[in-house]
Amino acid sequence: MARSYLKKASPATTNGQPSTDVAGIVKDVIDATRRDGDVAVRRYSDKFDKWSPASFKLSKTEIEDAIAQVPSQTIQDIKDVQANVRRFAEAQKASLKDFEVETEPGVLLGQRNNHHWRVRYRYIPGGRYPLPASAHMTILTAKVAGVKVVACTPPDRGKIPVTTVAAMHLAGVDEIFVLGGIQAVAAMAVGTESVPKVDFIAGPGNAFVAEAKRQLYGEIGIDLFAGPTEILIVADETAEPFMVATDLLSQAEHGPDSPAILITTSEDVGRKTIDYCSRLLEGLVTAPIASVSWGQLGEVVLVDSLDEAYQVADEYALQHVQILTANPREALEKMTNYGALFLGPMACVSYGDKCIGTNHVLPTRGASRYTGGLWVGRFLRTVTYQEVRSAEASGRLGQLCGRTARYESFEGHARSGDLRAHLYLGDKFDWIRR
Repeated sequence: MARSYLKKASPATTNGQPSTDVAGIVKDVIDATRRDGDVAVRRYSDKFDKWSPASFKLSKTEIEDAIAQVPSQTIQDIKDVQANVRRFAEAQKASLKDFEVETEPGVLLGQRNNHHWRVRYRYIPGGRYPLPASAHMTILTAKVAGVKVVACTPPDRGKIPVTTVAAMHLAGVDEIFVLGGIQAVAAMAVGTESVPKVDFIAGPGNAFVAEAKRQLYGEIGIDLFAGPTEILIVADETAEPFMVATDLLSQAEHGPDSPAILITTSEDVGRKTIDYCSRLLEGLVTAPIASVSWGQLGEVVLVDSLDEAYQVADEYALQHVQILTANPREALEKMTNYGALFLGPMACVSYGDKCIGTNHVLPTRGASRYTGGLWVGRFLRTVTYQEVRSAEASGRLGQLCGRTARYESFEGHARSGDLRAHLYLGDKFDWIRR
């Protein structure tokens, strides 16, 4: 396999300076929240977000006032996007079938998909960019699953993020808290005087939010461990380099730590893409961010064949994979490791991020090797049940259970089986003396 780099990543070093202790900062906030409750939450909200309102929870009037500030076209756009997300989530839910099967005469085994019974919190990120799109992806998907949803989102430079609040409300949220960062995740997970303890948190966030979810996982459930946004494009000689460059930079602007990778069979496409990226950055408003991620983490990999390109792409196992080739659907058969696949020039990662209907909460940092992204099934619990209606079947299962349990020295388990074998088949056991 011949592989060469027309551009290779060169991550910045710390030049001997200590990096931010994300884990330590997160632990301090969680510990303080456990100890001091709302007092700690308010202290950290004021420290990190300069936000300390009378109540973090929005009233009905505050929600209505926020929505009234949003342009009518924006409201209609939110409704259109949410219609797309809802349709796809409902189709996903319809694919989940309860079933019952008789595995042998008189033995019934079944499976049901039950929605979560406790309140679920969504974390809707803000920070560098307000992200109402995350309200569509997390809140609406959970509502389709039948879950009651309470959501947190950070303030927008000291103000209520009105567009995000509108998106949350239109998605069907039950309660809204304007509260961000570690303090929001900690309050949800441990519970405070004003924020009830929950058992599941979903939604993307920055490194601190991700670390908070990691440290609290087990005490609460989470959707997945999410890192910086990633894009990988597989392109052959039919790809348009200007489009390739445009789409790479569309994701590089998420943050200075967002990898943007091109794998191509065409040296011409690769070199022209590099040139276009440099030229496009000159007029991109988000260039201060995108230029860092493209400059330090951007790569252009030249390979001999598309089969090799798909293999290399699977090795990267990135979040978003875009296929710009003569036969893009070939990737469905050739690739397995990706969070979401975008086939052909008429689709793009930005559609998935903002409007097309599939979920944009996806695995990063190679996690697509073992998990998929957020979907309606994540808000459902697949449970099983059993019923035995045949005395003979129960007796035979009892005999089998007794033998197999004793292989493992589980005498108590064995006796549960023995008792059924005694009751329904008449087997004799010395330990049964009633």
